[in-house]
Amino acid sequence: MARTLEQWLDYQQQVHPRSIDMGLERVGEVARRLGIGRPAARVVTVGGTNGKGSTVAFIEAIARAAGLRVGAYTSPHLLRYNERIRIDGVEATDAALVEAFERIEAAREAISLTYFEFATLAALLLFEAAGLDLAILEVGLGGRLDATNLVDADCAVITTVDLDHQDYLGNDRESIGAEKAGILRAGKPCVLAEKDPPSSVLRRAYVLGAYAIRGYSDYLVDELDTGWRWREPGFSIDLPEPAMPAPAQRGNAAAAIAALRALDLRIPARALREGVAGARVAGRLQVIPGAPELVLDVAHNPQGARQLAQWLGANPKPTVAVFSALADKDLAGICRPLAPWLKAWHLGPITDAGTRGLPVDELARRLADELPADILHPHRSLAEARQAAAASAGEAGRVLVFGSFHTVAEALAQA
Repeated sequence: MARTLEQWLDYQQQVHPRSIDMGLERVGEVARRLGIGRPAARVVTVGGTNGKGSTVAFIEAIARAAGLRVGAYTSPHLLRYNERIRIDGVEATDAALVEAFERIEAAREAISLTYFEFATLAALLLFEAAGLDLAILEVGLGGRLDATNLVDADCAVITTVDLDHQDYLGNDRESIGAEKAGILRAGKPCVLAEKDPPSSVLRRAYVLGAYAIRGYSDYLVDELDTGWRWREPGFSIDLPEPAMPAPAQRGNAAAAIAALRALDLRIPARALREGVAGARVAGRLQVIPGAPELVLDVAHNPQGARQLAQWLGANPKPTVAVFSALADKDLAGICRPLAPWLKAWHLGPITDAGTRGLPVDELARRLADELPADILHPHRSLAEARQAAAASAGEAGRVLVFGSFHTVAEALAQA
């Protein structure tokens, strides 16, 4: 009997002994057996610690506004697995995903694949069949050994490099940068969106002969009275503010523009403005009006927390947190920048992350090393934590839900 999509996803989580198993040998062999070719006429691969999903959204929105046929592969999803694979803005259907999984299963034989590797191969199969002008691939973890790195990108983007997933990528920015720079290709452009990328990234670009396009150097972002300006020698354009309010979104939009221009695609000014203004990603400083106001943000590492703290400082309002995080996260690095802006922390457990989930009592114990005990409030569930936080914030206050995709997804489903 044929499996449903949900049955396939349950099955994939049992096929491989580890949820994360970096390396290209297994997935590359299955791709070879499937005869997977280029997913599109042009390919952009987007890596980095934070900002990947937003940068993909800007590239996708601008390219679609220009009339291009575009596929986007992102992870993780928030509400539906189908979110991960989009063609012309439309999520892949259950039937299309199931058909792709059936082909992958037949080809893999005794080779085990992770959940993410199944998804990546499915995206490549669906994109190749769709006749795309542009495919945008978001790196899952790192870059060098990530399944998306099976594809030689025509342009690579590295948004930011900071501490996260140290067990897999290394304990400092230089080590992590070396892993992320694995998506660069010889003779191809690479957009480095940070003002000061790690030396390891620049060194890799130099050794390969990749054409590095550096943010705030090769292209500039200027503040205007209304909106902002993107410019490089010989070209500039005045742009509206991104719909996504985080301070980093101008930089993500700027990197997206640099990538599209590096590909020498025909992108009219109208499409640049429309795409920058229209791009949206759920759970990235998503403000839901109400009494109290609800803000959802997937910040789950120190850099993301610093950006969130910057926004809170610029938008003052009495704020109560609903927080939970995975066991392998740097809790101290997350809570320190946010502590001055949050008057209480309501904690709940993540119950759908397997061994990476953190019991709420353990979460409270670890946070007690950084925060006063009287502002930490453990609850039996995230739903209970949100109810208590809303009561505490009052109608004039704000409830901030953050700490992981799991935490935000549960709140978004109930919003």
